[in-house]
Amino acid sequence: MLIRPRRSRVSAWMRDMVAETSLSAKDLILPVFIREDDSVSEQTSMPGVRRHKVAELPALAREAAGLGIPALAIFPVLDGAKRTPNGDYGRTDVLACEAIRAIKSAGVNIGVITDVAMDRYTSHGQDGLVRDGRILNDESVELLAEMALAHAEAGADIVAPSDMMDGRIEAIRRTLDAAGHEHVGILSYSAKYASALYGPFRDAVNSSSGLATGPGANGKKTYFLDIRNRAEAVREAHLDETEGADILMVKPGSYFLDVILTLAQNSKLPVFAYQVSGEYAMMRAAEAAGWASYDALLIESLLGFKRAGAKGIFTYGALDAARLLQGK
Repeated sequence: MLIRPRRSRVSAWMRDMVAETSLSAKDLILPVFIREDDSVSEQTSMPGVRRHKVAELPALAREAAGLGIPALAIFPVLDGAKRTPNGDYGRTDVLACEAIRAIKSAGVNIGVITDVAMDRYTSHGQDGLVRDGRILNDESVELLAEMALAHAEAGADIVAPSDMMDGRIEAIRRTLDAAGHEHVGILSYSAKYASALYGPFRDAVNSSSGLATGPGANGKKTYFLDIRNRAEAVREAHLDETEGADILMVKPGSYFLDVILTLAQNSKLPVFAYQVSGEYAMMRAAEAAGWASYDALLIESLLGFKRAGAKGIFTYGALDAARLLQGK
């Protein structure tokens, strides 16, 4: 037998030398939930993931930067009493802006990415305004642009619209540029699917309570992508690229590796992936049940994103993965 492919796999040093895909802490972005005060619980339903107070963020930023993680993505959690049908609090997004300033004041070389969406501020849990049971696109876009501007003025490095409203990238880009924030990047959730994997996240940001019975019930399927479609994601990504996006996002990640690969092959922009709360929770549950190692699942899944073409990965396991990669 002349050809034996196993020869390149017989030792660890050889496997490392010929590996086609690499993973490091610089590929990871840590999502962080922010709570205003003790009216919001510290604990989430995701093991190892909690809601932080603003005062804790400098220390968290230093820890993440020390492990080589390049950026934090912040997700404020609003007291339910402050949520309104029109998401009024989102226009200035005070808690997010406080979090941005706290991280920047720490003097740590780490990026701050902000979520631009209304679901955590609306009492009905939708990512846009609702009238007569219908999600309003253009009115929602105006509000999202105001939110993005507030984030930029507080010092955000990248704003990340996750709402999937039509035309919001152009509106945000024009708003930021007109206010002198042309240096602030836009990470667009170009391919955000109407997935069943968002449950733990919605619980963490208290955005799920009104979805089943409130205005626009089940309305997210009218603006998130249909899970059966891939060409539609390419179209959305192309539109976002022409409207001024700097980075494209695919969410969720592991169930949509084909979409990551397709966008990476068809766009000039870098593609990021979001390992969402349901994906993270399943890995934790598998370990708790004794079925698999969380550490092994985490690294394998992240390598899968990289192999598919993702340049960056949002993951709740970012700190864990960074420690594993550094042997800590």
